[in-house]
Amino acid sequence: MMGKFIDRIRNFIPGLRRPDNNVPPEGVTVDTVEVDYEKELEKKKMSFYNPLDPVPKYDFYANDTFSGRIKSTRPSLDVLRKPPDPDDLPPPPEDDERPKVKLVRFGWILGVMIRCMLNIWGVIMYLRLPWITSQAGLILTYVIIFMSIIITTITATSVSAISTNGKVKSGGTYFMISRSLGPELGAPIGLLFAFANALACALHTVGFAETVRDLLKDFSAQMVSDVDDVRIIGTITVVILLCITFAGMSWEAKAQILFFIAIMLSLISYFVGTVLPPDSVKNAAGFFGYKYDIFMSNLLPSFRGADGNFFRMFAIFFPAATGILSGVNICGDLKDPTGGIPKGTLLAILWTTLSYLLISITCAATVVRDASGNESDNLAVSNNSIQCSGLGCKYGWNFDRCEQNYTCRSGLANNFRVLTTVSGSGILITIGVFAATLSSALGFLVSAPKIFQCLCKDNIYPYIGFFAKGYGKNNEPLRAYCLAFLIAMAFILIGNLNTIAPLISNFFLCSYALINFSCFHATITKSPGWRPQYRGFSPWTSLFGACLSFVLMFLFTWWAALVTSIVILFLIGYVSYTKPQINWGSSYQAGIYNMALSFSMSLTGVSDHVKNYRPQCLVLTGPPNARPALVDFVGTFTKSISLMICGNIIMEDEKSSFPQHSTDMLVDWLNQRKVRSFYTSFNSDSLREGANNLMQASGLGKLKPNTLVMGFKMNWKECKPESLEDYVNTISDAFDSSYGLAILRMMDGLDVMDALQSSAGRSSAIDNLAFDADEVPQSEKDETDRNSDISDDGSNDQVRSVFQTKQGRKTIDIYWISDDGGLTVLVPYLLTRRNRWKKCKIRVFILGDQETMKEDRKDMKMLLKTFRLEFEEIVVITDVDKAPLPKNWQRYEENIAPFMLSEEQAGGDIQELKRLSPWKVSDKDLEAIKPKVERSVRLNEIIKKNSIPAALVVISLPVPDVNCPSSLYMAWVEALSYGIHCPALLIRGNQENVMTFYCQ
Repeated sequence: MMGKFIDRIRNFIPGLRRPDNNVPPEGVTVDTVEVDYEKELEKKKMSFYNPLDPVPKYDFYANDTFSGRIKSTRPSLDVLRKPPDPDDLPPPPEDDERPKVKLVRFGWILGVMIRCMLNIWGVIMYLRLPWITSQAGLILTYVIIFMSIIITTITATSVSAISTNGKVKSGGTYFMISRSLGPELGAPIGLLFAFANALACALHTVGFAETVRDLLKDFSAQMVSDVDDVRIIGTITVVILLCITFAGMSWEAKAQILFFIAIMLSLISYFVGTVLPPDSVKNAAGFFGYKYDIFMSNLLPSFRGADGNFFRMFAIFFPAATGILSGVNICGDLKDPTGGIPKGTLLAILWTTLSYLLISITCAATVVRDASGNESDNLAVSNNSIQCSGLGCKYGWNFDRCEQNYTCRSGLANNFRVLTTVSGSGILITIGVFAATLSSALGFLVSAPKIFQCLCKDNIYPYIGFFAKGYGKNNEPLRAYCLAFLIAMAFILIGNLNTIAPLISNFFLCSYALINFSCFHATITKSPGWRPQYRGFSPWTSLFGACLSFVLMFLFTWWAALVTSIVILFLIGYVSYTKPQINWGSSYQAGIYNMALSFSMSLTGVSDHVKNYRPQCLVLTGPPNARPALVDFVGTFTKSISLMICGNIIMEDEKSSFPQHSTDMLVDWLNQRKVRSFYTSFNSDSLREGANNLMQASGLGKLKPNTLVMGFKMNWKECKPESLEDYVNTISDAFDSSYGLAILRMMDGLDVMDALQSSAGRSSAIDNLAFDADEVPQSEKDETDRNSDISDDGSNDQVRSVFQTKQGRKTIDIYWISDDGGLTVLVPYLLTRRNRWKKCKIRVFILGDQETMKEDRKDMKMLLKTFRLEFEEIVVITDVDKAPLPKNWQRYEENIAPFMLSEEQAGGDIQELKRLSPWKVSDKDLEAIKPKVERSVRLNEIIKKNSIPAALVVISLPVPDVNCPSSLYMAWVEALSYGIHCPALLIRGNQENVMTFYCQ
């Protein structure tokens, strides 16, 4: 509705009706590109390799296409690998009767140079440049001009490089910076640049209001006071400008030419006026034509008033050097952005710089600093006996009285309208001021909302999406127009041009600093995607421009620069913390890659040291979202300090059913869960083969796993014997590869696929038969429902695990049965460094004798203290040699019974049977391990009795003997960890020290 309403308004305003098609304005020469749909739809050229294999084409690489061009996609590898089917061949071209589309393309003169010159020329040139010359003197004024030009020229080369490194869409400068540096720096600068444009609108509006006020004063029509009149006129002006933007800007291209002509006529009028003989009125105002004495008197500075210092003058002048990005903002509408932006922008800087230099030197050579403006001070008509000592005395004018009383109203130092005084026609100067100020104010009022709208559409910051909505055919940001209007109004009410100008300088300098830094950063990161067509830049000059801009920010207005820096840092921190899900291929990403590669290479030459040991874990999760508890547990003690890789072994017979792009989906799942882990998958025929390959190939240099983490195989009694053998052999291979090993067991199991299927009607995890779903007997499930370790948080793809909750003041019980190098106690210590576990008390249980219990406790306490581990509670277990309860021993025998050799088999060739069925258990095997299992069953009873308040139980994992059958080993581990109500971690190091009490 709003769009239709705005269109009706445009139709009622003459000259603002929108044409039905995109026709260039009258009097404007533009190049047109004709798109012939018949040619576009002619038969596609194909490679001779395959009838479906096309030759390289623009549309395959474009995210979108020009008007009238049809977007295409290349065939996938799956299509190319299949034998060509006649039905799949591209159809013959069809006739399309759609009309040809004419696309307007501006040349570099109109589209870049004139547009930039109009935005660079403005209120500062007309109303403040002569005054700055009087304050700073001609020499320092030239220093100010050249320093400003150095910054803008360097920025122009950086902008040219960035804008020619890819197609720039709407959003102009913001789009360039954000897509080059990334959202971390691009988004804050976009916000800042939009704010700076709104302030620039206020600056030029105040300049226009000052001119109108002075005209009213000339006709004795002052309304209230100098400042209040500026506020009233400025408010009325910006309201009218807002209405114009609402009505439409279809006349802008034609108006650009008219504004440019008006400014050129005013400048010509001024320079002609400097050589015309002055009359008495101009003499009274301090203008005497070109005089050597006047020129010499204006060379050196004469600072006056509150603004009387060099950097204040610099800050007031600098907005006159801005506006160099106008061509970049419409680079999508240029015929040749690659050549047009650099040429047009640099020439605009050149011509405007020449105008500033000429205005400064002509003012300094023709106008004295102080003049009364009264024709009665002419010595020819006044009393000749009055003593006269001022500079005007040489030319017949006595300005001594106003100089001594500080009441002079004219001259360079007192009259902001010197150009009007000197000009051959003051009306042309006034018209030039109106053209420069109104065109700039209107341009900035339009550009600020469009930049802000582009930022809002990127959805990087919260609560600003309201301003992203557009109305009408051109998607006008009407809401953002209103916001820019309110910001401009707030600064217009200041009513003082000298106060507003330094603030604008601060924001533009910050924007230019970031633009230059983005060019420097993109170059030094040497990303293959950084291939700007414009080559006339240097990364080191860009860095110099960035540093110079940053330093000048603080020299101009230190408090504004400090506030700006704090706001920018806050915005950068917010984006870095929230990590928006966007990928622009920025130089920030390239820099991270370079740093990671450099640091990884530097680690290669560093020898391992026990003090720097970290448990770098390869976690056999399958699809990570299928076993969230296992992922959460390992992520808890590895986050930010160690490497974690989630490994998914895909069976060859299940490869075809594994969804495409699953890797991206699973990585997104890890990121949403805030788990800092890599993800890798591997195709294999078996778990053992895949795990072995992952252990050998995972990692990079020193960033290589040293600990294998697995889930406990809950269905080991029901699964196929080959699957059981595969699982135990994977454990053996880990030890053979000098890996540490950790097995996590939970009473509800680790696999949540069944739970998700029953609750959501579908599986959010990817089915993978290499990791069998954990099957728990129903009786056991019923017994432990109230102590469930897994709960659904209500989302379809995120299941909450016990490791995501605070553990309170529970305990972590470590049953350190065997010395493995310290990994058994290191992992619990790392857990307690996290907020969720820091209140837990660690208890260490060791084996000992009743007679030496005190000495055993003392020795262990001393060892832990030497390791700087503050584990105060040490428990010595002295009754592990007691016989286990009959029911528990019976359960163990029932578990192993299905795997025992029958009497007939036992009477045959056992070795041959073992070779054919290595999981089978003989009586000899059973007797050999019986004492160990008896103690393990007894230890399990002790654990269940003593670890009732525990949040986690850590137990030393027994190392499997090479001759131990896989089923017997699993029965042994089952007996050790059965029925523990909380998560149980069976862990074993590789017998190498991972902790030390030495300082070197």
